[in-house]
Amino acid sequence: MSVAGLLLAAGEGRRMGTPKALLRDPAGVPYLDRTVGRLLDGGCTSVTVVLGASAGEARALLDEAGWTGDDAVSVVEAADWSTGMGASLCVGLSALSPSHAVAALVTLVDLPDVGDDVVGRLLSRTGTIGPDTLARAAYDGRPGHPVLLGRGHWAGVADTARGDRGARDYLATHEHQEVECGDLATGRDLDRPTDL
Repeated sequence: MSVAGLLLAAGEGRRMGTPKALLRDPAGVPYLDRTVGRLLDGGCTSVTVVLGASAGEARALLDEAGWTGDDAVSVVEAADWSTGMGASLCVGLSALSPSHAVAALVTLVDLPDVGDDVVGRLLSRTGTIGPDTLARAAYDGRPGHPVLLGRGHWAGVADTARGDRGARDYLATHEHQEVECGDLATGRDLDRPTDL
């Protein structure tokens, strides 16, 4: 079964002071580069990256890493990125609609310790992945990302994705599996410069 990685990296990072898509880890590796690699290494057959704020600079980071020449990686821009993560999620799901993917594994660019082991566990412990699959990673019982959305849920998620809530409202009203990953990562995001 084909699972597409969907990397949301469109926000301007107001609290961070810079778009998170432009951040680099302490070794100087762009988080965009790391996250694309982790999605592919974890079992996604392709990755769609959604950019917005400073999209040109973010694309340059993907070029520098060699991803833009890779057939498995595509980039789309969310024109209305400033309205929140929901807009980026909708653009990403729309971009995946013509694909053969049965599910989308949605993650964020600012999760430094969520590695390919988390991606792999979510994909392997969800059972047979199909259009009805709905699951998410949890960290010590706290729900987080990645979120696995079967194709049958894409329209419903897009209908409810508003502001920075993404798929949260949809998941709150639909039964889904939580896959515990607290032994692998914290799932914490980078919000402010002090988090770096």
